[in-house]
Amino acid sequence: MHKIFVKAYGKINLGLDVLRKREDGYHDLSMIMQTVEIYDGIEIKRTKGSGITIKCNVKTIPTDESNLVYKAAKLLKDEFNIIDGLSINIEKVIPVAAGMAGGSSDCAATLKGINKMFNIGLSDAQLRERGKRLGADVPYCIMGGTYLAEGIGEKLTPLKHLPGYKVLLLKPPIDVSTGFVYGNLKLDDSINHPDIKGMVKAVEEEDYEGVCSRLGNVLESVTIPAFPIIEEIKEDMKKLGADNALMSGSGPTVFGLFSDEEEIANAYKVLNIKYPDAQIYVTKFA
Repeated sequence: MHKIFVKAYGKINLGLDVLRKREDGYHDLSMIMQTVEIYDGIEIKRTKGSGITIKCNVKTIPTDESNLVYKAAKLLKDEFNIIDGLSINIEKVIPVAAGMAGGSSDCAATLKGINKMFNIGLSDAQLRERGKRLGADVPYCIMGGTYLAEGIGEKLTPLKHLPGYKVLLLKPPIDVSTGFVYGNLKLDDSINHPDIKGMVKAVEEEDYEGVCSRLGNVLESVTIPAFPIIEEIKEDMKKLGADNALMSGSGPTVFGLFSDEEEIANAYKVLNIKYPDAQIYVTKFA
């Protein structure tokens, strides 16, 4: 196989709770993760020589050894003595630094693509183990779908697949540092923890209203005071027909769940006018 194309899907968090800070500096989490049908395209080609080259359509994305895609390719090249060179092109669609695991998803897609291209034969579990070395979200991105993620995100429990939920995504033109959000998170009695157990039950029962009513993200307690526009976007979506809206990950992307095709189409038009510099997508659960 000379080249391969792999889709790297974005994700949203239907629920995100932070339980405690660990001694190693990470946080123990409890999250409901869901892939959506917008994706980056990862094209991997064999080349002469033995090097790894990365190209990307977004100039702010590093294409050197710091890129997770590069790290994924090098990990498998070194472990399995792949002598061919690799040219990897990243066609970004998922907003960057948006709380949608774009970098982790690109990394996961690279691991899957090289595994298939060179007939390495790693199972999903073996790919997840390697992905965990590269990033906390990578094991989930290898799987995709609807999952309960615990620990630092690497402990995954599959949930019932939720096909067809309509989603409006809006990333305002601001960048949020994940380190800033977790560094300023105060896990005290003022925190409103989402009902993750109730969300799991709603997902398993395919209870759309139950899912919508339990959307929650403790990281909003840091990100929204720093960037009030996030709360404004949430309220705009709900006024325009969203059954509920939430910030994904550490932000700043906001997603709204809609049950009506006309309302989501209208919301897209209205918000495109109000937030002309934002990235806005109509999509659905993958």
